[in-house]
Amino acid sequence: MLREQSGWCRKLGSPLYAHLLEESARDVEAGGPAWEVLRGHEGDDRWSALALRFVGGVHRIVLEGRAPELARHYPSAGGSEGIPGAWPALRAALAAHAPELRALVDRPVQTNEVGRSAVLVGGFLLLARAHGLPLRLLEIGASAGLNLRWDHYRYEGAGVVWGDAASPVRLTDVFEVPPPLAVTAEVNTRAGCDASPVDPTTDEGALTLKSYLWPDQGARFAALAGAIVVARRVRAPVARADAGDWLADVLADPVAGATTVVFHSIVWQYLTADMRAAIRETLARAGARASTAAPLAWLRFEPAPPEGVPNEMRLTAWPGGSDRRLAIAHPHGRAVRWVG
Repeated sequence: MLREQSGWCRKLGSPLYAHLLEESARDVEAGGPAWEVLRGHEGDDRWSALALRFVGGVHRIVLEGRAPELARHYPSAGGSEGIPGAWPALRAALAAHAPELRALVDRPVQTNEVGRSAVLVGGFLLLARAHGLPLRLLEIGASAGLNLRWDHYRYEGAGVVWGDAASPVRLTDVFEVPPPLAVTAEVNTRAGCDASPVDPTTDEGALTLKSYLWPDQGARFAALAGAIVVARRVRAPVARADAGDWLADVLADPVAGATTVVFHSIVWQYLTADMRAAIRETLARAGARASTAAPLAWLRFEPAPPEGVPNEMRLTAWPGGSDRRLAIAHPHGRAVRWVG
């Protein structure tokens, strides 16, 4: 799992993490400090993001100023020394903080990648155009709810723009083939659920979110900082709840005069088979009650490995239950190619 994530980090523009995860894999095989931190997780599911939980715990300690030697190699903490010498510094930090890191590895990943709004925006605007109704947004696996505030961000790329030019979140050069953006959208409800929600307006919540970003990817930190500013003025409550139970409750009755949009991004892999089945069943029941006055949509941006596409956005819409692919994109929301 460490080596697989190392490969993804290399492909997705984090040479520092690619290097440190490969070295950590070797250290696990040698029974070193990385093994002491990860021992007991040999049976973790491949999709449980063990490697990101591991480096996220380390990053948290770095951001708190408790691993100064390692911080010299982390741009997120002001470091500029790069890859040379980074592994010995990480190895020392693992040895020094092993008990705490073992506990941090048990925490779920809470990236809440703001860049994914650049994929989702096309789906939201398509629904706004199709029905001419306000959007009732319901996000499962919402983390800090940052993508619930997508309409307060600015999107630019491939000769098109959408959103407030004064927004503190500017997602630039995000489109290869842009979605149709010439439409306005009104959001009348923002709500989400998560097994372990994060409050982005607190210091603790902000630290948690930062710790799961990759330290050599400054643009992601800038987007997160802007999204936290937006979160302080735009309310989007996230309940601590099981996704299946929460959806069954909020979809119990149709809501006329709004398009209800259930959405998620890079969440499906963390749910059990039973939870996925319950969500599908709840959506099917709610879809059967949908009407032109109370339409329902299921919008999701998730991996699609059987087709060789890292991530795709799909839309199922009711009434009718039609399903189609709308876009493919980089997992962090770049290189968006609209195909819908």
